[in-house]
Amino acid sequence: MTPVLSNETSAKRLYHKLQDMLGDVVPDFELKYKAELAAEINRLKVEKNAVILGHNYMEPALFHSIPDYVGDSLDLARKAATTDKDIIVFCGVRFMAETAKILSPTRTVLLPSKKAGCSLAASITAADVRDLKEKFPGVPVVTYVNTYADVKAESDVCCTSSNAAAVVESLNSDTVIFLPDEYLAKNVARETGRHIIFPTKDPRNGSASELDYQMIGWPGRCEVHEKFTLDDISSIRRQFPDVVILAHPECSPEVVDASDFSGSTNAMIRYVEQTKAPRYLLLTECSMGDNIAAVNPEKEMLRLCSVRCPHMNQITLEDTLASLEKNQYVIDIPEHVLLRATRAVERMIAIG
Repeated sequence: MTPVLSNETSAKRLYHKLQDMLGDVVPDFELKYKAELAAEINRLKVEKNAVILGHNYMEPALFHSIPDYVGDSLDLARKAATTDKDIIVFCGVRFMAETAKILSPTRTVLLPSKKAGCSLAASITAADVRDLKEKFPGVPVVTYVNTYADVKAESDVCCTSSNAAAVVESLNSDTVIFLPDEYLAKNVARETGRHIIFPTKDPRNGSASELDYQMIGWPGRCEVHEKFTLDDISSIRRQFPDVVILAHPECSPEVVDASDFSGSTNAMIRYVEQTKAPRYLLLTECSMGDNIAAVNPEKEMLRLCSVRCPHMNQITLEDTLASLEKNQYVIDIPEHVLLRATRAVERMIAIG
């Protein structure tokens, strides 16, 4: 999706355009208020020579009004690496803003809310990675981009949900450590034909000396995607037999198997845009379905989702305006961490 309102500084024009796009999703009084905030943000970002990056999970009024670029984590990482602006405002969560800083170390990177963390990123520490490397010496480490900078620094290469299998295959290694998402690891293991073990989940696998395995995983999960179940899919299909169900790879392998398509947020968007189905259901963060529907009004998106990411939800227009006004909250990464994390992230970008 391409932002169309990011340069609009008239609150009145923003309101009318948002009303056309989001009138069925956002109450009118809220649209008027948010249009005023968005107009001021769009004015101020020009004054401060700032670029705003917006993840696909941002709430609709923000997503469609202020980002100069929208997309998934890989998309936005590439934009961060090539920007010539002085300031990057990242409307996403902390690990995304850190990745932007890693790729644009001379820029000021701002995260609008200190509370925009991530349950998956918090599931593993740099010390955990070092422990695994001691247990499995010489085995390359692939770390999902949904991790903090110090974890990336302990890795050989990062990946996103869209290039995870390609990254694993690129290593040409019999065995790979894949961290920290349990379900994404299982889905990648299945896609690449590898047997995976989780030594920290099962103490009997602690040494793994007599086991046949090609991937070593970690029991981290996204608190949004782990909530979707086979019962959810069965219930939806009974009610809407012709629905096309799209699942994010952070869902369990069983849910992915029962869906019609699985891919990154950008891949799901492309799928909806390029196919003709009676109706669609996205098994991912709820705001994305509303964001797709706003620019594809001819597509019927089932709004049966009640799962919002509490961390993404911390990013608001109010906080984004305050972030620009006060230059808060600045992302800083220690130099020794930054240098090592940069290698892992740049290898991910190179693989594509």
